[in-house]
Amino acid sequence: MRALHTSDWHVGKRIGRYDRLAEYREVIAEVVAIADAEAVDIVLHSGDLFDRPVPPIDALDAALTGLVELSDRGRRPVVVIAGNHDSAGFFEALAPFLRGHNIHMVGEIKRPDSGGVLDIETAAGRAVVSCFPFLREGRAFHVWDAVEEHYKQYADRLRAISEAYSTHAGSIAGSDAVEFLVAHFFVGGAKVHGHGAPRGERPLHMGEAYTATPEAIPPGPQYVALGHIHAPQPVPGAKVPAEYAGSLLELDFGEAGEQKRVVIVDVEPGLPAAVNSVPLTGGRRLVRARGEWGDVLQRDDVHDSFLDLTVETAGPDPGLVDRAREEFDFLVNVRAEYPRADGEDSVRRGKTLDELYGLYYLAQEGVAASDDLLSAFREVMEEAGYASS
Repeated sequence: MRALHTSDWHVGKRIGRYDRLAEYREVIAEVVAIADAEAVDIVLHSGDLFDRPVPPIDALDAALTGLVELSDRGRRPVVVIAGNHDSAGFFEALAPFLRGHNIHMVGEIKRPDSGGVLDIETAAGRAVVSCFPFLREGRAFHVWDAVEEHYKQYADRLRAISEAYSTHAGSIAGSDAVEFLVAHFFVGGAKVHGHGAPRGERPLHMGEAYTATPEAIPPGPQYVALGHIHAPQPVPGAKVPAEYAGSLLELDFGEAGEQKRVVIVDVEPGLPAAVNSVPLTGGRRLVRARGEWGDVLQRDDVHDSFLDLTVETAGPDPGLVDRAREEFDFLVNVRAEYPRADGEDSVRRGKTLDELYGLYYLAQEGVAASDDLLSAFREVMEEAGYASS
């Protein structure tokens, strides 16, 4: 059996003031072309189909059209779970309408014998797929555990749920089915690259409270398709083949330069999977450029890319913003960097605007700003097309 693993589409996400819907349609069409060319038997999507819980209509159209095309008009099963950016309830509402297209959407965490483990017929035989959507720490008590289990650590709950899925999947797979686990969580030790810039992952759901141990990857599945981390990589410490497929596009400047991909998985019943990456080329690149104005203009990667620009100057340059916007068609951020007088406020020096806002909030409110508030501030700053001079 051959599977295609993709993840973290985040359809509907903008960068600064720029809409990226055309890019999403382009790269989703590329994923469909890869699925056809590789003759895959099943598609596994490990969450964050959308960027917002209730996506705009055009984002909804782009994502669902892509899923229908991936299903080869119903001839190829597609399994999609909800990530932390998705609405579990919205997924469950969509599920009955897509089932006729052989698209299986799982939004809520369900008992293994009540929709949490799917037994799916493919052109290459049976696939038993355990579906583990994102578990919000505050809602963990909604799963099937006894009351005393509700107060265990988050990582323990993840492990217990994964093991329950694996046990049930093994009991129904027999000797002729392939077993997959599709899940959306952060395994400690996974690399979250950043290059000093914000990334597309939501910081609130990346902290210690939301960190799983490698034991959350049970030994039963022959391949584990994970979502949540946007940098493509194997899952650290996993005892079976397990991969973060990564995001579909470079979603923020912390992802600039990452080679995006889908994962092709070849597997036979009872044997570990073999995995290969197929690179994606769709979408506009993101570039962070720093240097003097003349040097930046000589670069060959700044005019056709979304650009985060730092210009080294001798002092304040009030005309920099207008000049940069006129020169670069896809400018997202621009700032001047110049020597500061020794007496200038050292607390502000070298800090980004969201870091300065965090300091302001702390001074005004007496408590640190939450990750959610800082993320919202960054989104507003980007959507407003903020550019400092």
